[in-house]
Amino acid sequence: MMVLSRSSNGQGPSSNGYPSLKEKVPLPGKTEADVVVIGSGIGGLCCAGLLARYRQDVLVLESHDLPGGAAHSFEIKGYKFDSGPSLFSGFQSRGPQANPLAQVIDALGESVPCASYNSWMVYVPEGEFLSSIGPTEFLKDLEKYASLNAVREWKKLLDAVLPMSAAAMALPPLAIRSDLGVLSTAAARYAPSLLKSFIEMGPQGALGAMKLLRPFSEIIGSLGLKDPFIRNWVDLLCFLLAGVKSNGTLSAEMIYMFAEWYKPGCSLEYPLHGSGAVVDALVRGLQKHGGRLSLGAHVERIVVENGRAIGVKLRSGQFIRAKKAVVSNASMWDTMNLLPKEVIPNSYQEKVKRTPQCESFMHLHLGFDAQNIPEDLGIHHIIVNDWNRGVDADQNVVLISVPSILSNDLAPPGKHVLHAYTPGTEPFGLWEGLDRRSNEYKKLKSERSEVMWRAVERALGSGFRRENCEVKLVGTPLTHQRFLRRNRGTYGPAIMAGEDVFPGHSTPIPQLFRCGDSTFPGIGVPAVAASGAIVANSLVSVSQHSQLLDAIGI
Repeated sequence: MMVLSRSSNGQGPSSNGYPSLKEKVPLPGKTEADVVVIGSGIGGLCCAGLLARYRQDVLVLESHDLPGGAAHSFEIKGYKFDSGPSLFSGFQSRGPQANPLAQVIDALGESVPCASYNSWMVYVPEGEFLSSIGPTEFLKDLEKYASLNAVREWKKLLDAVLPMSAAAMALPPLAIRSDLGVLSTAAARYAPSLLKSFIEMGPQGALGAMKLLRPFSEIIGSLGLKDPFIRNWVDLLCFLLAGVKSNGTLSAEMIYMFAEWYKPGCSLEYPLHGSGAVVDALVRGLQKHGGRLSLGAHVERIVVENGRAIGVKLRSGQFIRAKKAVVSNASMWDTMNLLPKEVIPNSYQEKVKRTPQCESFMHLHLGFDAQNIPEDLGIHHIIVNDWNRGVDADQNVVLISVPSILSNDLAPPGKHVLHAYTPGTEPFGLWEGLDRRSNEYKKLKSERSEVMWRAVERALGSGFRRENCEVKLVGTPLTHQRFLRRNRGTYGPAIMAGEDVFPGHSTPIPQLFRCGDSTFPGIGVPAVAASGAIVANSLVSVSQHSQLLDAIGI
């Protein structure tokens, strides 16, 4: 999935079937850099790639033997699996309103070829239907499977939020930086377009736009939307985007998503060659501009001297000096665990410990024969078993991606590759302390994966037989924790809009910064790309930052 390798480096699978993790000898080059980035997730690679383009000497240290973090791909028996995100949009757009990840890739002089499509299969208590994005097609589904009242309320919602999208998208995240230079790169540069968007919306739209930083549930409430299906559907979209329901999701995030999914002419996109192609592009861009990536380089701790972060120490004992900054793409909890306790202010430690976490994941990766599978099978399927339990309840929602439908090189000829998962709803407490080799662990894996197997059988039809799968991998929160180095295998912070905000990118330790899904703007691929860009921008001059914005036309 990356420039260096598309496989698990020839190692055999571990005891749970996934590729093994093995320490490598890191850093064939010099043992210092201007900026050291810990972790090669999307946020870390976006940060490092832009820093390299800004002509900073940057080194990315990745503990895994594959880059990409939660977005990495891996290969087993000729099947190339996505480990995480598979639902993308906005890759082909350009300009101020483009997906932040697309803007970063554009800035690096790279591209990600995609296949476009406009629908996904939905299995809900009301029925099964092919849900199309765009302004009108979904209305037919609502009329058939919900009610005419649901149609009216959905129209009312679109009429209210789509005009706000101009304001929500008028300030590109790539223009933001964490110092007063933001007055030049963001405020002055985009004030005219912001003002224009407010004027065009009129008094009511402008008033609604003031709610962009409030929970989306407040917009739902202000519109008087009460139809159960509409409220459940919006909660589902919010949960898939941000890991929390509408009462915890920023309105700005949802309005941005509505603009990408429900405006005329919109489409979804899947990267040809898998989500690993996104990581490939970022790694290519990083290396093309002189940045370095070291795999199998496990950071043991961040070294602090005279109160400042001056580098990192690897598990191998090697010290890597950071002349300007250390940037951690690890979660807030994992970053804190890399620091000497005595240098962290108690107030910061307590705030991190108090921050609630989303739960973890169950994963099911399958490789199987395409024979007897419907030829018109779609790439994405979502199963909701019971609205009353809530979309954030465990064992209730299953997402399925069959990317070989659109990119047949992900599986051997005549085969399919599939990833099913429960999205951030699997309680880590059920698994904590279990030995992965024990019968107790294996029994729990079998029990807790059954909901995914049933969902797959429902989506693929009677021609599918689980016993005929050539590759069967079940991942648990312990798998998630181990391969992604994530505290308790969490999806990220469960920060509720209106009650708290995602932390900024600086830390109490000078020269130590953070990016990724436990920093502003939050969870999700576009958000973490934006966070990485904000950190990179903050480490260079305003003039360099402005020149970049000019170069990519935003």
